[in-house]
Amino acid sequence: MELKENTGIIFRNEYKKDNEKAPDFKGNINVDGKEKEIALWSNPPKDGKKGYFSIKISEPYVAENIEKPNAGDIEKEINPRQDDLPF
Repeated sequence: MELKENTGIIFRNEYKKDNEKAPDFKGNINVDGKEKEIALWSNPPKDGKKGYFSIKISEPYVAENIEKPNAGDIEKEINPRQDDLPF
């Protein structure tokens, strides 16, 4: 989704149940024309103090391009000396 400059969108984090430290909400924000990720944690009131939100803005996540070995490379690792058979 393309965001207008200096606007953002945030959604409830569906993966929060798997990781207690994960943000309660995640989304995207456009800051001065640059796309960023935004994470938000809800901190409820404690001991008579007011509750608050913690926010983190970071560069968008980019998955590393991991090269997958082909089947021939795996076979060479399992049986490295196939050509040295005595017969």
